[in-house]
Amino acid sequence: AWERRVIEMRFGLGDECSRTLEEVGAELGLTKERIRQIEKEALTRLRHLSESQDLVDYLS
Repeated sequence: AWERRVIEMRFGLGDECSRTLEEVGAELGLTKERIRQIEKEALTRLRHLSESQDLVDYLS
């Protein structure tokens, strides 16, 4: 759940405006370093999922 929320906030997906690491961290109560780590993990997962049908399931 953290991964999805961080990606939405960082890249302005849905109704979100794109936000900085600091802004996301402040809203979620996490450090900007932790937000960076979560973002990196999420993007890595999305790269792997994009090679399979699991991407549709992940985004649903």
